[in-house]
Amino acid sequence: MEFDSTVAFLTRRIGLALGEEPVDLLLKNTRLVNVLSGDIHEADIAVSDGVVVGFGDYEARQVVDCQGRYACPGLIDGHIHIESTLLTPWEFARAAAPRGTCAVVWDPHEIANVLGRQGIEDMLANTERCPLTFFIMASSCVPATTMETSGAAVTAEDIAWLVQRHHDRVLGLAELMNYPGLLAKDPSVLAKIAACHCAVIDGHAPLVSGKALNAYVLAGPSSDHECTDLDEALEKLRKGMHLFMREGSDEKNLADLIAAVNPHNAQNISMVCDDRDPFDLTTNGHMDHNVRMAVRLGVDPLRAVQMASINTARHFGMRGRGAVAPGYRADVVLLDDLEEFRIWKCFLAGEEVPPGGFAPQGRVTAVNTVCLSTPGGRLGAEDFAIIQVKDEVRCIGVIPGQIVTKSVAVRPRMADGFAHADPAQDLAKLAVVERHGKGGHIALGFMQGLGMARGAIAGTVAHDSHNLVVAGVCDEDMALAGNVLAEAGGGYCVVADGEVLALLKLPYAGLMSLKPLEYVVRDYERLRAAFTRVALNKANYTHPFMALSFSSLPVIPELKLTDKGLVDVNRFEVVDLWL
Repeated sequence: MEFDSTVAFLTRRIGLALGEEPVDLLLKNTRLVNVLSGDIHEADIAVSDGVVVGFGDYEARQVVDCQGRYACPGLIDGHIHIESTLLTPWEFARAAAPRGTCAVVWDPHEIANVLGRQGIEDMLANTERCPLTFFIMASSCVPATTMETSGAAVTAEDIAWLVQRHHDRVLGLAELMNYPGLLAKDPSVLAKIAACHCAVIDGHAPLVSGKALNAYVLAGPSSDHECTDLDEALEKLRKGMHLFMREGSDEKNLADLIAAVNPHNAQNISMVCDDRDPFDLTTNGHMDHNVRMAVRLGVDPLRAVQMASINTARHFGMRGRGAVAPGYRADVVLLDDLEEFRIWKCFLAGEEVPPGGFAPQGRVTAVNTVCLSTPGGRLGAEDFAIIQVKDEVRCIGVIPGQIVTKSVAVRPRMADGFAHADPAQDLAKLAVVERHGKGGHIALGFMQGLGMARGAIAGTVAHDSHNLVVAGVCDEDMALAGNVLAEAGGGYCVVADGEVLALLKLPYAGLMSLKPLEYVVRDYERLRAAFTRVALNKANYTHPFMALSFSSLPVIPELKLTDKGLVDVNRFEVVDLWL
C-alpha cells in the first residue's frame, strides 16, 4: 500500500526520538539559542538521518562535547545573486558554509539574462547534491526592461515550468523589478505573477510609495529588499510586506533600517546580502557578518539570529528549516561567542563542515558568451568618442555604499569638438557595449565619483543584461579593456597607458570563474590593487567593480546607462545625454 513507506519512516523516527536505538550524533552541553521560544537554554541535541530527533540524554554513535558553547540554527540568506561572488555555486558554498550559512534563496537572473531558462536548469542540476541548500526563485524580469539588450528571455511559460517541475527547490517568483510594467497592467508582467499565484512572489520596489505601493502589494509581491531609509521600510511593513534588510558589498542599508525593528514586528523582518563580492565574502563573511553588524547596531543577539534564520524560513514556507528542534533539519552552528558570532563548528544536515569547506562535486563548463558585433569583433578608440553637442550633460553620480545613483548635471572637459573625461571633476567616461551578438549597440555617457585618474576598467558583469561595461579617462585604454575581455570570454580588467594591469577571467557566461575560491579571491585582490594604480589620490571607493556593474541597471534610480542609451529610471525612459 502506498502509505507503507511513510509508516515505516515514521516508526523509525519515533523510535529514535524515544531513545530505542542509538542516534547518529549527540551535541552535548550546548546553550541552545532557541529561535522558536525566544530564549537560551541548556540542551543536548540528538541528530539522526540529518534531522534533530530530540533534546536529552541519548546514546549516540558520535558525541561532541560542546562545553557550554552556544548552538544556533544555520543561517539563511533570503535574497542573493550567487553570480556576484564570481564563484560557481559549489565554490560559494565552500566559502559560506564554514561561516554558518546552511541555505540561500538564489535569484539566478544574472545567468538567466545570458543563457535563459537553460542557465537556471544548469544551476539547479549543479547544486542538487550540495550540502548547502540552494533554493531558487524563478527569475521574473529577464530582461529587466525593454531598454536594454539581454542574451536571453524568460517567459511566463518558462516560469510555470520551473515552479512545477522543481517545486521542492523553486520556491516562487523572483524579485518583480518591472514595477512600472505591473502598475501599467502590462499583460506580460501579470502573466508571470499568474504563473506563480500559489507560490511566494518577491518584490523589488525602490521608492515606490502611496497608491502605487498599494497596487504593487495587491498584485502579489510580498517582500522588498530595496528600502534605503526608515520611512520607506515602515510603509512597506505597514502594508504587509516582509522587510529584507540588505547589507551587501555595495548595498549598505542595514544601519539605516535597523530602527524599524521592534518586538512587535521583528518576525516580519529578515536580513539578506543580495550581492557580495569574493573579497568581501572571504574577508568579512556572509550572513554571519550581517548578524554581527545587527548586534553592534543594538539588536539583541537572539533576535539577530532569528532575522537570519527562522523568519526567512517561515516567509518562504521552508518546512523543517530555520530552527534547532525535533523534526528540523540538523543545520547547527556552534559558537564560542554569540555577540561576535565567532564560530567553533558547523553542521549541515548533521554532517560537520570541514574548516575549508567541502570538496566541490558539481561542475560547470566554459561558455563563451562575449560576442561583439563591431567590425572584426573589436573595439577602437573612435567607438568611445563623444562629439560635443552642448556644454552640459546628464551624468551618473555615484553614491558610495549604494547602488542607487544621482542624476547630476556636469560640464565635461571640451577639446577639438569632443567631450572628454576630466579627473579634476572625478569624471570618467562610461560605455555599455552590447555583447550578445544582437546588433552591437554602443551607448556612451559619463560617471562621476568612481575615482579614476587614468586608464580604464571594464567588466562583463553589468546588471542585469550583462553587456560589456567600460569606464575610463582614455579612449584608447577603454578600447583595449573591452578587447581584452572579449578575447578572455568575459571578466574584469584594469588597463592604463596601453598595458593590462590586472585581469580576472569569468568564462562561464561572462559572470563566473571556473577556478577554486582561493584563486578567484587572489585575482580579485589583484584587480583591487590595480585599481589603486589608476585611481585618484583622494579616491577611497572600496568596491569600484561593484559600482561599475550596477551603473547599467535601469530598474534602480536615478540614472543608468544601457546599450540603448541613458535611462532616467524615475521616468522609466531613455533620455538624451545632453541638457
